[in-house]
Amino acid sequence: MGAELVINAASHETRIALIENGTIAELYIERSREKGIVGNIYKGRVIRVLPGMQAAFVDIGLEKAAFLYVADVFDAIEEYESLLDVGNKKDDEPAEEREEQEDQDRHDFRPLHPIEDLLQEGQELLVQISKEPLGTKGARITSHISLPGRHLVYMPTVDHIGISRRIEDEEERERLREIVERLKKPGSGYIVRTVSEGKSEEDLIADMQYLTTLWEEISRRQAKAAVPSLLHSDLDVVQKVVRDIVSEQVDKITVDSQVDYDRIVNFISTFASKMKYTIELYDEEEPIFDHYGLEVEISRALGRKVWLKSGGYIIIEQTEALSAVDVNTGRFVGKHNLEDTILKTNLEAVKEIAYQLRLRNIGGIIIIDFIDMEKEVNREKVYGALEEALKADKSKTNILKISELGLVEMTRKRVRENISRMMCEPCSYCEGRGYIKSKITVCHEIFRELRREMLDVRGTKATVTVHPQVADLLYDEERRGLEELEKKFKKRITVRAKPGFHQEQFEIVIN
Repeated sequence: MGAELVINAASHETRIALIENGTIAELYIERSREKGIVGNIYKGRVIRVLPGMQAAFVDIGLEKAAFLYVADVFDAIEEYESLLDVGNKKDDEPAEEREEQEDQDRHDFRPLHPIEDLLQEGQELLVQISKEPLGTKGARITSHISLPGRHLVYMPTVDHIGISRRIEDEEERERLREIVERLKKPGSGYIVRTVSEGKSEEDLIADMQYLTTLWEEISRRQAKAAVPSLLHSDLDVVQKVVRDIVSEQVDKITVDSQVDYDRIVNFISTFASKMKYTIELYDEEEPIFDHYGLEVEISRALGRKVWLKSGGYIIIEQTEALSAVDVNTGRFVGKHNLEDTILKTNLEAVKEIAYQLRLRNIGGIIIIDFIDMEKEVNREKVYGALEEALKADKSKTNILKISELGLVEMTRKRVRENISRMMCEPCSYCEGRGYIKSKITVCHEIFRELRREMLDVRGTKATVTVHPQVADLLYDEERRGLEELEKKFKKRITVRAKPGFHQEQFEIVIN
């Protein structure tokens, strides 16, 4: 059964769901006011060079300065090729698949030229966004421009040819390499994408012509543009997803917008004319995501607790530095013995965790706390099942063996914000902590503050304004504390409830 793309397009927001085996596997969201910027090309100015970090900050016109690492700026092609080939002398991933490997390689890579020899404050340069601003961090940029097409990724500044690792047939790899080597311009390079496997020379030539023309236009704009300025915007989310995802595995596209329907038809006829697919315009009254039952799955993906069919559940907590996943047996009691119950829960959790990581687009460092298993063979089963479940994930993952404590440490490539950060904001009530002070704690804070105020301020009475539920507690269970203060300081204390107050908020007035 092939996969399907379901596209909900509106003037303010576009949502795209990739459905595999009847279940939503990936979700892409782009809002008109928060359009993604990965792939955009800017003319920027260096505003600060950091020799200690071998990096620089570059003003490209965004709210926060962009971050440029030395490995993304050095000018010797030989060094760049050596970086690309670290640990991988023959194979290279397409641009979006290659970035994760380059990030890892940089830890072991020492450029011949320090960044202070390559960049100076005030210097102008052409850069491209490689990672969106995430949380408090600015965008990650590179001076090595790459322009992705349907079959190829064009690298106009690097003389290099790479073939996607996912093309495993050696004869096919050599055929594609020979075609690109023969046709490319001197001094430029290409990454051959996975979808190029089996494609004709004419398909590759069409991609090359389009990409070289695009680069020539960007170069013309660069010569005339002010600093900082945007020179090239990448495709919008609809075109980008269609370009990168629609393949032999995706055989149907359903979209609820006539405008986007026409754009997709034109785009595919231009870049993938030989591909077999079905595109359908959805024009029913019922919203398209409701029709496919996707809204429920999206809401579920925003919750911290996810129930398993057996009665167990997983808890997903995300922080700035890492994400933690906790597996629990919940209501599941099993049928045989405790070890079998734990193994079954962990194996069921593995599938759900792999699914949730992909759906929520959780990246970075991830810690999974499986239920402790006594038998080594069972730990191996769970680890093997996790490896297998993650194979369907397009984002690169690295997994370490299960520790004796039942913990799995892993990383998952992160390029864009996960959906919880995209669709939610920190709670104004708890300020993003996920918890607030209890009513009893607030009452005791009020008692301590009353002692301070009554000592320093003259007056005959004190008025305490608090949240209604805190007021109820002060009038009831904590009334004795107020009476003791009244007796000690010989001042009357009045409690006033104010519905608009935060539970932790209170005011004390003595007069």
